[in-house]
Amino acid sequence: MTRTPLPHRFPGGLFDAVAAGGGGAEALTLLARAEHSRRLAVMHAATTAARGAGGAVAQEAERAWELLVEARRAAPGAVDAALTHPSAGPALFGLLARLARPTQDPPPVHWFTALAAAAAVRAGLPARVRWRVAGPWVALPSLGRAHVPGLRPGGHAELRVDAGGRATIGATVAHAARGPVAVPHGPYGTGDRWRGAHLLATLDTGAELALDTLDPPAFPRAAGRPEGPGPNETRRWAVEARDACRMLRTDHPEVYEELAAGPRLLVPLSGTGRGVVSGSNAETFGCVALSPPPTTAKFAVTLAHEMQHNKLAGMLHLFDLFEAGGEELYYAPWRPDPRPLLGLFHGAYAHMGVAQFWGRHSGTEPDPALRANAHIQFARWRSAAREATLVLLGSGRLTALGERFAGRMLETLDALCRAPVPAPAVRHAESAARAHRTAWQDAAGKTRVLPV
Repeated sequence: MTRTPLPHRFPGGLFDAVAAGGGGAEALTLLARAEHSRRLAVMHAATTAARGAGGAVAQEAERAWELLVEARRAAPGAVDAALTHPSAGPALFGLLARLARPTQDPPPVHWFTALAAAAAVRAGLPARVRWRVAGPWVALPSLGRAHVPGLRPGGHAELRVDAGGRATIGATVAHAARGPVAVPHGPYGTGDRWRGAHLLATLDTGAELALDTLDPPAFPRAAGRPEGPGPNETRRWAVEARDACRMLRTDHPEVYEELAAGPRLLVPLSGTGRGVVSGSNAETFGCVALSPPPTTAKFAVTLAHEMQHNKLAGMLHLFDLFEAGGEELYYAPWRPDPRPLLGLFHGAYAHMGVAQFWGRHSGTEPDPALRANAHIQFARWRSAAREATLVLLGSGRLTALGERFAGRMLETLDALCRAPVPAPAVRHAESAARAHRTAWQDAAGKTRVLPV
C-alpha cells in the first residue's frame, strides 16, 4: 500500500461510448478499478491528516492504518473487499473532510478503525481492536452489524480475532448485558444478534446483487434500520429483483452487462411517501438506494437510471468535465427545485438512460396500455434530457472534455428524438412538460435561476 500507483488509462473510444449512454462491462470495470485506487489514496491522505492533528486522533488513525497494511499483506483480496464496499467511501471521505475542516466535535476516526477491523476479520488476521460507537448496533463495513446491548453512544466496542481466525465483537464494559457476538467472515451471515446483507441474485458473470441497509454516514434516510429488512420483505425484494434482472438481460443487454460487471448493493428506502424514489451517492460506487418499485419495468428502469448516476460519478472522479465554482441554478425538467450545474449534468445523463430504456421497452412490451405508456415516457424524457443537455453546452462552464462528453450526449439524444413515436404519446409528453414548467415557474418565486 506504499507503492506509487500507475495512472489509470481510459480509451477515447470508451469515453465516447460512456458519454453516449453506454460503455458496457469494460467501462464499469475500469471505473471500479479507479474507485478502488481513489479510496486507497484517500485512506493514506486521511492517515497523513490525522498525524497532523496529533493526539488520540493520530494514534487511532495510525493503528487503523497499520492494521490495514498488515491485513493486506496477509490477504489482499480481503482488504479490497472491505475497501470497495459502498459504505467505505462516505466513511473515508467524511473523515478526511472533517480532518481538513476541524470543528469542536472530534473527527470520526472510529469509522476508519471499524473499516480496519472488518479487513482483519476478512483476512483472518489475529487482532484486538477497540473503537468508539454510536450505540448498541456496531457496524463492520462490508460484513454487517452486531447488536451489543449495554453499549451507549460514546461507549467502546472491542473486536477480537484469535489465531484460528475466529472473530467476536462485544462491549469493553464488564457490565454489558450479554456476551460478545460471533462475527462471520463473509457478508451474508445472520444470527440472533448479527445482521448481514441478503443475497438477492447471482448474475450471469457470478456478480452478486445484495440487499442491505448502509451504515452511517451513507444514505441517512436508510440508516434508521440497523437490523435491516425482515425475511418477508427480503423475499419480496428477491422476487422483484430477479424479475427486473431477467427483463434487463433479455431486452436491455448493455444495461444488464453493466449491472453484472461487479457486485451491486441495493439499499431499501421506506417511508418516502410518493411513488418510486431512488438515489445514488458519488462515494458509494456500485450502490443504489430505492423504494420498492411497483412493477418489474419500473424496477428495471430504476436500476438503469441509477447505473447512469454511478457511471457519471465515476467519470467525474477521473475527468474535469466542467469548471468548479459558480452559483447558477438551472431549470431541470424532472425536478421541482432549481439545480446547480452538477445536478443538471447528472440529471440529463441519467434521464438520457431512462429515455433509452423506454425506447427499447416500447418495442418489446406486449400489453397495449403499457406499450402506450412506454411511448409517452420515451417521448417525455428524450426531450427533457435534450433540453437540459443544450443548457449544459451553453453554460460556458464546460471544459474541453466536458464539451466532448455533452456533445456525444446530444448526438445520442438527437437520434432518439428522430425516432418515430405515435402522435398521441408525443402530445401527452409535451403537455406533461408544459405543466411541469408552469408549476416550477409558479413555485420558483424569487429564487436566482437561469431559465432555459
